[in-house]
Amino acid sequence: MSTPSDTLREWGEALKRALQGLLGRGDEPQPVPVRVKMLAFVLLAASADAQPRNVVFILSDDHRYDFFSAHPNAPAFLRTPNMDRMATEGAHLANAFVTTSLCSPSRGSILTGRYAHNHGIVDNTSPIPEGTRFFPQDLQAGGYRTAYVGKWHMGEVDDAPQPGFDRWVSFRGQGAYTDPLLNIDGAQVQHEGYTTDLLTDYAVEFLEAQDGSEPFFLELSHKAVHAEFSPAPRHRGTYADVTIPYPETMWPTERNVLGKPHWVRAQRGSWHGVDFMFHGDLGPGQSGFDNFYRRYTETLLALDESVGRVLETLERLGLAENTLVVYMGDNGFLLGEHGLIDKRNAYEESIRVPMLAWAPGWIEPGTRVEALVRNIDVAPTFLELAGTSTSIDMDGTSFLDLLPGGAEAGGAGREFLYEYYWEYAFPHTPTTFALRGDRYKFIYYHGVWDTEELYDIAADPEERVNLVEALPEVAADMRSRLFDRLSEDDAMRVPMRRGNWNADERLLYD
Repeated sequence: MSTPSDTLREWGEALKRALQGLLGRGDEPQPVPVRVKMLAFVLLAASADAQPRNVVFILSDDHRYDFFSAHPNAPAFLRTPNMDRMATEGAHLANAFVTTSLCSPSRGSILTGRYAHNHGIVDNTSPIPEGTRFFPQDLQAGGYRTAYVGKWHMGEVDDAPQPGFDRWVSFRGQGAYTDPLLNIDGAQVQHEGYTTDLLTDYAVEFLEAQDGSEPFFLELSHKAVHAEFSPAPRHRGTYADVTIPYPETMWPTERNVLGKPHWVRAQRGSWHGVDFMFHGDLGPGQSGFDNFYRRYTETLLALDESVGRVLETLERLGLAENTLVVYMGDNGFLLGEHGLIDKRNAYEESIRVPMLAWAPGWIEPGTRVEALVRNIDVAPTFLELAGTSTSIDMDGTSFLDLLPGGAEAGGAGREFLYEYYWEYAFPHTPTTFALRGDRYKFIYYHGVWDTEELYDIAADPEERVNLVEALPEVAADMRSRLFDRLSEDDAMRVPMRRGNWNADERLLYD
């Protein structure tokens, strides 16, 4: 079936042939009416695959990289038809990562294109440093209509409208899964219903208000699937009878424990460990883990439906072929790997995220991008698409050229810095620095007397064999480059934050 883009290309090619006849081939060009010239310009521009100008960015929370059903490693029972649609009709960026696996720092990196040590939002309670600029301000200055809908979570208690957005819908901190109090353009409005659905309603409302006179940028930033997980009522029990696929590294075997740092072994029995999850309040042993796992996958279902509503709205409004939709997680999540749950650490399940891109007529269906992409690359990508400059000193680089090109344009990966700073509220995980490249990952822990880690990701994707002693030269080289990067960025100062509560004081499921 032909699309509007196909029709425009056919018209453009036909007009080009007609104009060549009018202008002559090798003879003295003939005069052409101005109106014909203008029409020629419009249609010839359309004869190539047109790059979209609008952007919809859907950001989820705690969504690990392999939990959508089109992914080859997804649980066999999981069904996410709308995320699958993005992958099959668009592009799957198969090696997407975050530079800090924690809500606020990652969101700060997405909106600034900078590492956390540069933008200064280093944990979930850090206020936004004065003078911080977010890239939507540049889009707005370039003529874009902009909207932010959903979880902000930079500055724990602040839900006030932020500069750079014409439309603002948000809430304080982590928010709630049901009946949220939302800040609508500066006014507090109590709502009834499931938050994922309500946020999608506001996103659809913004899209329906666009008349095509200006390009637009919409960020739909979900709370889902952040712990503690709470599925929509319509989805509760969907996976009640499925068999949970436990990861092999979950068990405390000699092979799994050998070479792992002491803090990892100890964390098994803590708030973020499979042996004492949430201090034992989720239920005993494997039954508690199974319930935790099922709630996670059931909470994903409304999120997937939200993606579908956005795509369907764009199609209904005739905006699909002029809009790039990108779906991404703000960090990953461990579900038993190495005996752990949650994120924060530098293991693959923590730092890898799902990333999908959909732009009918521009991205070839089924495209797979192998190149390493980071959250700090999002801002420069969207700015390049918009043709807009910025005064932000960004650490990331655009991956826009990878989207229509696919695997052939994948190029070499980019080694990146990972950083996580110890939190008073969750003292189980130490300050962590890592370098992650195409083959090796080196992990260094600050402030604890413990072993470093080195993994051959290509040969050992489950990170079971610590090579730090077997490959001392590789470890020494990566350690040196790690500290060189931190020194060059003036990032050798580890920030400290005041704290007044710990994880065991958190409210659990009601």
